[in-house]
Amino acid sequence: MENLKVKKLPKATAKRLPLYLRYLKVLNESEIVRIKSKDFAQITQVPSATIRRDFSYLGELGRSGYGYDVPYLVEVFSRLLESNEEKRIALCGFGNLGKALANNNFRRNENLKIVAVFDTNPEIIGQTINGYYVHGMDELKQVIKEEGITVAISTVPSKYSKEAVNAIIETGITAILNFAPNRVKVPKTVHMQYIDLTTELQTLIFFDSLQTKAEAVKA
Repeated sequence: MENLKVKKLPKATAKRLPLYLRYLKVLNESEIVRIKSKDFAQITQVPSATIRRDFSYLGELGRSGYGYDVPYLVEVFSRLLESNEEKRIALCGFGNLGKALANNNFRRNENLKIVAVFDTNPEIIGQTINGYYVHGMDELKQVIKEEGITVAISTVPSKYSKEAVNAIIETGITAILNFAPNRVKVPKTVHMQYIDLTTELQTLIFFDSLQTKAEAVKA
């Protein structure tokens, strides 16, 4: 790691790094120690040529014919994406998924913290639920400014996602994690990541199938 020489990363490449790390961690947890770019492309839905080009900005991470060492890649990408700066987070949508995220509140990373939650449901606005005071979405801009929030998570259902994302953007926040799979058009200055639970389940099934085939070959 000390000898790793990182070239200046294009913006498009930098945006894909968290995606790569997410799937690499799943591979690592599945005890898959080596992967080739063509196989990683199937998992990430990023073309293999793009993966090889992205990885080349980080130095010699793999070997021709061998592929990439998964534990090492996890170490490299984790180091690159590590943040020692506190990130205060707004959570928009306090339904079942929102409550689950708030209760967990990134326990594995003390620098990430949900500090305010928002919803449009009049039955819970103004209530304190599971230790969180629920603000109305009309308070978004004011609370974000007062709390020094720089990141937002939206768990709002797909049909309301665009409205919620636009409201977040109007506050000046440029980093948004969206749990609605439908793509929302945002300004180039805004960085949006999507979590599609259906895709995550398909990925899980893929890994399980891969592991079953590997064990069958060993047998």
